[in-house]
Parts: sequence; C-alpha cells; structure tokens
Amino acid sequence: MTTNITKCLLVLLALALSGCATVKPYDYTALKKNAPRSILVIPPQNNSVDVTASYSYLSTVSQPLAEKGYYVFPVSVIDAFLKENGLPTPMEMNSIPLDKIKEHIGADAVLYVTIDDWGQKFVVLSSKTIVKGSVKLVSVESGELLWDAPIFAEIASDSGGHGLVGALVNAVVTQIAGSVNDRTPDAARMANNIAFYSAKRGLLPGPYAPAEPKKK
Repeated sequence: MTTNITKCLLVLLALALSGCATVKPYDYTALKKNAPRSILVIPPQNNSVDVTASYSYLSTVSQPLAEKGYYVFPVSVIDAFLKENGLPTPMEMNSIPLDKIKEHIGADAVLYVTIDDWGQKFVVLSSKTIVKGSVKLVSVESGELLWDAPIFAEIASDSGGHGLVGALVNAVVTQIAGSVNDRTPDAARMANNIAFYSAKRGLLPGPYAPAEPKKK
C-alpha cells in the first residue's frame, strides 16, 4: 500500500520531470483580463467505463482551487440544485448555457472536466490506478477559454523485488486490497496537483491567495 509520503514524492517527481521537459509557457492573457474571483465546478463529463468517476473526481477538486485563491461554489449544493431543476446527469449539466449560470448562480467562471480513463487496471502480475482527462476554465461573461490543462496520474504496484512468487503474491494482495480500498481519489489529487501547480502551465493564483511574505 502506497503511503502518504510516497504519494507526495510521486507528485514532486512528476512536477520535477515536467519542469525539466521543454514546455511552452501558457498564455494567461485571457485569464488575467477576466480575473475571475469565483468558480463553479460542473460535475465531470465521464467517458470512462467507471460510473463512479464523475463524483469521485468532483470530491477532489474544490480544495486545490480554493488553495489557489478562488471562491469555489460548494459542489454538493450545486449538484443538488441542478438536479432539482431538471438536470439529473453530468452530461445534461455540462450543456447549461453560460447566461443561465450567470443569471441563477452568478459565478465568474466555470470549470469543465472531462474524464477519459479512470480506475484500477490489472496487467498479469501488476496493477495500476489511472486518472486521465482534462480541465478547462471558461469565463461566464464572455465565454472565453481562460485556462486549460490535461489531468493525469498513475499509481503503480510492483513485485517488491521478490521474484515471480513475490510478484504473484503481490498481485493477489493488490487485487484484494484494491476491491476494498479505492485509490482513484488519491490518483485524482495527484493529477490535480500536477495540473494546477505546474510551473509553466498551472492555474494562476486567484484574488484570495495568501500574500507572499515580503523579502527583508
């Protein structure tokens, strides 16, 4: 079982590797011009085979957005509100016109999420938990794309260096543990950290971000 320390190290490693690669800096012109203060997160459009993916991911996204300095509308309240108003599924929720969001909710921007792959995959003697998709932030006022990024993370198991027997035992244990302990939220948090905090493509701090300490 991956410990919290190991998960943090994996995130840091992914961030370091992304920083070493040649990545074109993101064009933040639209984001800076619109300067959103509040964000509405629509339940994700789910293209994976796991029916729980939308709401599992939704439970992981508010914290990093708030930590970046934005007001995030409570996702459970918004989900209930939309369902009560005739939009029972994420697919229908993603089709709401922006002018209706402005009129009834008053958010400055909407975060749309698409999930393409989600869940635990078993490959002979190993397994991996994958989260893959994309996020995009859109201005409610103008409809402009303010920011977007891929979301991807993978937590892999291994044989622990004990040869074929160890690999077989580890595969069985991992499969049993995976049926009890869902690791996709951990992978989703890793994916969010990589996307939102990327050095050249991450989401810029919002108006409520903590002020950086002044240099003496």
